[in-house]
Amino acid sequence: MSEVHQKQIPPKAVNSSQTRSVDVAVIGGGIAGKACALGMAQLGLQTAEIAPDLNQATPNPQGTQWGQRIYAFSPSTQKLLASLQVWDALDHHRLQVVRDMRIYGDRGEKNDQLHLSAFEAGTPQLAWIGESNLIEHTLDQAARFQNKLDRIADVVEKIDVENSGSTLHLKSGATICAQLVIAADGANSPLRSEIGISASEESYQQSAVVANWICTYPHLETAFQWFLPGGDIVAMLPLPNKQVSMVWSTSPVHASELLQLTQEQWLERFSSIANGAISKQLGELTLHSTPAAFPLRKIRASRFIGPESNPKVALIGDAAHVMHPLAGQGLNLGLRDVAVLLNIYKKRESFRALSDLTLLRRYERQRQGDTSALLWVTDKLKKLFSGNSATEKQLRNWGLGLVNQSHFIKQRLIERALGEIHFD
Repeated sequence: MSEVHQKQIPPKAVNSSQTRSVDVAVIGGGIAGKACALGMAQLGLQTAEIAPDLNQATPNPQGTQWGQRIYAFSPSTQKLLASLQVWDALDHHRLQVVRDMRIYGDRGEKNDQLHLSAFEAGTPQLAWIGESNLIEHTLDQAARFQNKLDRIADVVEKIDVENSGSTLHLKSGATICAQLVIAADGANSPLRSEIGISASEESYQQSAVVANWICTYPHLETAFQWFLPGGDIVAMLPLPNKQVSMVWSTSPVHASELLQLTQEQWLERFSSIANGAISKQLGELTLHSTPAAFPLRKIRASRFIGPESNPKVALIGDAAHVMHPLAGQGLNLGLRDVAVLLNIYKKRESFRALSDLTLLRRYERQRQGDTSALLWVTDKLKKLFSGNSATEKQLRNWGLGLVNQSHFIKQRLIERALGEIHFD
């Protein structure tokens, strides 16, 4: 971190015979888990974050090559990171502001597009594009100087939820007793399963192929997205220094094929789709990373807190919800979970215990609407643009053009993308 003048807190070892008590235990070492653990500690709550690799510092990204895990950070995410005193410590040379978004239909006609503009919306920017490692490294640095936060490199093998609190049994043999447990342990959340919270899951039968490219034309701080015939979606997100990050959602078979393409074959592929629109917008593209792929699915937990009889657990991030990347809002949705949870505990009445059902219900109620709306819209858009009937093609492309002509609707879309949170 830049200009940190606090004493560094060394990691605390937890031996196999040790039982320790904390106010809050956060299970998970991703961005949402790290941000939540840091925020809880900053509220003055003794916090333990538990994940297998916490003793391995996330490398600070450097050089001209950007990481594979690229995210769009909404203004709501920026506000959370600023409140955690992390945003200003980021290397802003590795963040790219997005001031325009251009979305194109699959007929290739001029009117079948949607343009969202920060200038038109009266906001400085729509989003920032940056690497996962950039955020994680800075959160790691901030955690090292927080004396209310213990980071434990271990695995939770079992949880006992009782009236007095929760006991976490770790692989090392140690136990952690916590008043409140926060599950941030990913889409396949073992903790979610163990406490009996069901989750609906739907595979999109697609994989996302990601790769970074150097472009010869300036991207003009614009994020591009093309819906292609057959259901493929190609997004090109701007990065610093005339680079872009590609997210190509396609069938698993086609994804495997894309992973094998050479530089020349990639250029041929770009020239053959969307009437060469990608090359027309960005010029000649030079591959600047090794392409990778991951499966796409939708997951939604039936509850965001533990059973009413004995809750004491809250779900955040991918443990609560997973969505298609076409809207670029998955991480932002998870960090809005964190922001709401921190706000509730910041305003907690002094007579309420940390695991008070009223507090946990406040969290679940405030997150259900935002989550349901975004998951529903993203899911319907994905399925609409996957249909091949003439009616579906007409409807989706006509809809893009119609929305593009309505300042009111575009303003509402931008507000949703910005992720504004209105606290109760």
